[in-house]
Amino acid sequence: MRPEILNPLFAEVTALKGVGPSLAKPLERLGLARIVDVAFHLPSGWIDRIPRDELMAHDAGRTIAITLTPREIRTSSSPRAPTRVQASDALGNYVSLVFFGRSSGMVRKLFTVGELVCVSGKVEQYGQELQIIHPEIMEEGDGTREREAIYPLSEGLTSRRLGAMVAQAIERAPDLPEWIEPSLLAQRDWPAWKAALARIHADPSDAVARARVAYDEIFANQLALALVRQDTRRRRGRALKGDGLLRDRLNLPYALTGAQGRSVREIEGDLAQDAPMLRLLQGDVGSGKTLVAAMALLVAVEAGAQGALLAPTEILARQHYETLRETLAGLPINVAVLTGRDKGRVREGVLMGLADGSIDILIGTHAIFQEAVTYRDLGLVVVDEQHRFGVAERLALSAKGKTTPHLLAMTATPIPRTLVLAQHGEMDQSRLDEMPPGREPVETRVISEERLDEVVNALGRHLAEGKQAYWVCPLVEESEKSDLAAAEARAATLAARFGDRVGLVHGRMRGPEKDAVMARFAAGETGVLVATTVIEVGVNVPNATLIVIEHADRFGLAQLHQLRGRVGRGGGQSRCLLMRGAALSETSRARLALMRETNDGFRIAEEDLRLRGGGELLGTRQSGEAAFRLATPELLGELLPVAFDDARLLIDRDGGLAGARGQAARVALYLFERDAGVALLRSG
Repeated sequence: MRPEILNPLFAEVTALKGVGPSLAKPLERLGLARIVDVAFHLPSGWIDRIPRDELMAHDAGRTIAITLTPREIRTSSSPRAPTRVQASDALGNYVSLVFFGRSSGMVRKLFTVGELVCVSGKVEQYGQELQIIHPEIMEEGDGTREREAIYPLSEGLTSRRLGAMVAQAIERAPDLPEWIEPSLLAQRDWPAWKAALARIHADPSDAVARARVAYDEIFANQLALALVRQDTRRRRGRALKGDGLLRDRLNLPYALTGAQGRSVREIEGDLAQDAPMLRLLQGDVGSGKTLVAAMALLVAVEAGAQGALLAPTEILARQHYETLRETLAGLPINVAVLTGRDKGRVREGVLMGLADGSIDILIGTHAIFQEAVTYRDLGLVVVDEQHRFGVAERLALSAKGKTTPHLLAMTATPIPRTLVLAQHGEMDQSRLDEMPPGREPVETRVISEERLDEVVNALGRHLAEGKQAYWVCPLVEESEKSDLAAAEARAATLAARFGDRVGLVHGRMRGPEKDAVMARFAAGETGVLVATTVIEVGVNVPNATLIVIEHADRFGLAQLHQLRGRVGRGGGQSRCLLMRGAALSETSRARLALMRETNDGFRIAEEDLRLRGGGELLGTRQSGEAAFRLATPELLGELLPVAFDDARLLIDRDGGLAGARGQAARVALYLFERDAGVALLRSG
């Protein structure tokens, strides 16, 4: 149960004075459904306005607040012409207040000739006169506010109206017990939580207050992850010590890389412990994660246990199945596959094999953890890309084994070191930071969109050689419909030239339909796969050696690198063509230059975080990732190591959640909705 002290903050936003259903809609578009959401909606900037009694030419370029007397309202017969209000200050100096797109009737409601009005806006020199375009009408007392917060808005809201709601939200916020370690609080000279939040909204430039609330959020996140780790270590596991007989019989055409060997040893050491393993394996496409996973599964089988591999989609599950069957060929091991599409006798046969132990390794989608699926002795679970187990899934998984199974999670998306702690801090880490010998890096070129015809001609030559290609459509806007329209248009254009050799796949397709298109491409029945970016197209097609990405300048580095990873999976040279727009920002130019320069996903991930600055981390919000509302990437990098140490200190020295500081920290977990920690509180 959420602590009662937080109830005022978690009330619906309509509990605020003046917020009815009509105002709740634009708030909902901003994700502000509760009072706490409003309180945490931090300003994106501010306006510094200078109070003036008279108009002065040297104020051009500055934002001022001044009391004026409207003298004349000038309109035009042209609908495109602005409406102008000629107004004067107390000394008779004139300024033109200019309104575009507003009818004269609307302007006359705002101004009455001869009546004093206080306005605020940026003064500009226009010819021989001063003007203010779209000035704000200041309410009584507003003119004295020299600094005013500016908020991210949606249609139907103004910064001032949102600021008034924020003031109400903070007034409702309770004074909470202090969860920060006292010496750290003194060292940083941080105010109390509520005071810091109020200070940011009053003065968005207050760096000390911003650091305090960012730290609170980061600390709650780190504490939740530390609790997950502690809970895992407490659970009864089972040591899996393989004798090496199966691994020695593997007939590999190449030796393990140094990174693969190191990772296998780390995993082997974890499996030999009674405490369940909780480890994240990171590596770029082609770095050999699947082989490392196979070695881990063999350790489990050697120790007399079963292993399971969870894949995100059916087509990837079946791909893993074929890869493992080929890798483990000749070994006395029974590998099976189970997905939601398997029915009848096939499904029954797999379920019986799992229950009686005749199946050693099972590969599949989430269907492998349904209630009806029973294992004789599940010892290890490997979770493939983009599936990070939360507490609920982990607890469900625990019921599948006689003891809590060991867990190895894999990701092909390199994560910056800072974000590894933020998103996977409860896990130990292994990194595959080198490629197997002989694997050629993908050649990357940047091409202007004006050369589209040349690219299509090059695609024709590529197809004539019997090769295949991906064509990724431009990211039009944050809308699946717009992306789909762009994909359909490009597919139609390419189909006009290449006929039925063109396939189309997008996020609005049903799973079976999408899988069918992907299967045709994997089988070589289509030569070009046109795709939007809202789907995972990670199926292994070694014959696909070209990828074209339209409007590549609109994507983040991590996303471009992930897309580029769709090629380069077979022998020979693969190419990535990044088509750019005519006008490039400095950031976009830097991103494309780095993509051309390197194939190192770990370097790209770090640079992506740096270039994005305050933007959304990595450009995507994968399932299960921690979302930070108050902590910018810069503050995350600075404060996360401190919060990591502080969370461990609370658990190891200060009595955990049972101690005095722990009780306050418990409130922080609920305040920042760190589900993993909260779930453990509920289950414990």
